[in-house]
Amino acid sequence: MFRGLWKLTWLETKIFMREPMGAVGSIIVPVLVFLGVGRLMGTQIAASSVAAAGFLRVGLPVFATVLIALNGVLSLVTIISIYREGGILRRLRATPLRPQTILTAHVLVKLALTLATMALMVAAGKRYYPINVDAPVFGFAMALLISTWSILSIGFLIASIVPTARFAQPIGGAILYPMLGFCGLFVPLESLPPKLHAVARMLPLTYAVSLMQGIWKGEAWSLHIGDIAVLVLIFAICTALSAKVFRWE
Repeated sequence: MFRGLWKLTWLETKIFMREPMGAVGSIIVPVLVFLGVGRLMGTQIAASSVAAAGFLRVGLPVFATVLIALNGVLSLVTIISIYREGGILRRLRATPLRPQTILTAHVLVKLALTLATMALMVAAGKRYYPINVDAPVFGFAMALLISTWSILSIGFLIASIVPTARFAQPIGGAILYPMLGFCGLFVPLESLPPKLHAVARMLPLTYAVSLMQGIWKGEAWSLHIGDIAVLVLIFAICTALSAKVFRWE
């Protein structure tokens, strides 16, 4: 099982890196957004603006990392749909590989790319970011991996039921991107109306953002046990559902 998993993981990594647009969208775009918006706001907003400085120090780095996770999910949804439509999954079905093995291989690939993207973002940020940010990089990397690991399982659930590659990204984007408006990244949850606040509490991205913001600000992990528990629960539920509804063809 493990031999097949590592072989599949290595194969998927090579396939992904051979597609320039996928690599650029998942690795380069979040870094450019992070640096571009940071430099634009840094030159146009006065240093006395506490809200703006707070967003530059915490909100924008977390937003960039959320983009990394969402791009990874959409890439996953698209790849699985292409495999299904091209008959690749049908061939995989004839092997001993289980849906969980395929999920694990793709999760490992996306987590490795997520780490690579974050390392590039940190390196570029130290050189070009307009504000000196002293963040616990290792702890934040762990928070990002936990969040990405959980959100990727949602992508795999979407990919398990989306019929064709033509609809994969639109459906995935329609489900995932609206979460950005209610996850507490741009508008504090406390300021949302009660109904929208209840909706936000049902979104997995809310807990991912809460975890990453807290760790970025240097808060203790013990303050975010609830966030981690929800993200782990989401992964368990989505993985179980994916195994039941996974379509090979």
